[in-house]
Amino acid sequence: VCPVVCGFVHRLIALDATGGAWFVDALRRAWDDGDAVLPVDPRLPTPARTALLRSMRPSVWRDASHDGVALDDGEPVEPGDALVVATSGTSGEPKGAVLTVDAIAASAHATSARLAVTADDVWLACLPLAHVGGLSVITRALHSGTGLIVHAGFDTDAVRASGATLVSLVSTLVDRVDSSSFRAIVLGGGRPLKDRPTNAVTTYGMTETGSGVVYDGVPLDGVEIRIDDVGSISLRCPMLARSYRLGAPLSDDDGWFDTGDSGRWLDDGRLHVDGRRGDVIVTGGEKVWPDAVEAVLSVFGDVCVAGLPDDVWGETVTAFVPVVSSDGVTLDRLRDEVKRVLPAYCAPRRLVVVEALPRTALGKIQRRRLVRDHSA
Repeated sequence: VCPVVCGFVHRLIALDATGGAWFVDALRRAWDDGDAVLPVDPRLPTPARTALLRSMRPSVWRDASHDGVALDDGEPVEPGDALVVATSGTSGEPKGAVLTVDAIAASAHATSARLAVTADDVWLACLPLAHVGGLSVITRALHSGTGLIVHAGFDTDAVRASGATLVSLVSTLVDRVDSSSFRAIVLGGGRPLKDRPTNAVTTYGMTETGSGVVYDGVPLDGVEIRIDDVGSISLRCPMLARSYRLGAPLSDDDGWFDTGDSGRWLDDGRLHVDGRRGDVIVTGGEKVWPDAVEAVLSVFGDVCVAGLPDDVWGETVTAFVPVVSSDGVTLDRLRDEVKRVLPAYCAPRRLVVVEALPRTALGKIQRRRLVRDHSA
């Protein structure tokens, strides 16, 4: 489809994603003009921001101080495109998932139906708006006509005083708020909590699906899941992005999107996600899923598990522990804890103490960065 309709070019607007009324108004304005928006994380250092703009090729830059600055080499979007959201970039060059008006509407309707959202509810957006975890709260509220509060970032006191009934959080933030003050908490962006509040829903989704599309292991209405013989998860749903920015294909000819994750159906019919296929550790011919080991080791605080190259085992199961959590933690204690729950080959053979665990803006541990930095 030609992006020029009746002489009108649909532009991609790079929008400073600072939380607040300004962002919501600027988003509405762009959509009213038939344009799409690329939310840009205001915390990005200049080189990273420059690389993002060069890769996504927006036509205009806007922030609270600039109503519209023309950019060189901008490329138009297709009619009906609403958002281009950069993938988290935990590995490799970030890509931009192109979400259409229809995809955003489908996500809003399906999530609102599953959460039984009413006109009395109020959504709180307090996560970074350059990522779907925060951005989808705004798009959901706009499409459903629900009340909306947008914060510039996560602040414990502000969240507690918000008066909102619905909120999207990552697991690491739940214990910093009074969960009982919300009717529902949507959790994403990391390992599920062991003892999550009864009003919290664990979601599975990604940038390409515009937000979570599986709630507590149950697909939202209209979401199809296919798991092949080796456990690879594919999705097909109306929330799926049209493509990646500048035409890179996202799904196959039948509309199936390979998530890059592996999983299985549990006996109760719910989806269980084992983890990223690229993160699985093959040690001595055995496959070890880091997420499962991390869940066991969470009793020690923050622990990241990854595989480091090994001449004998192929890869060695390695536990990375930040200094603040390392007091009294030994390799033997870690191994004993894992072997109580999982097969012995899942137990770490190495313990590496680091200053801090590298994380994305949404709090996801950057496992591959640890592997890269410690594989010398």
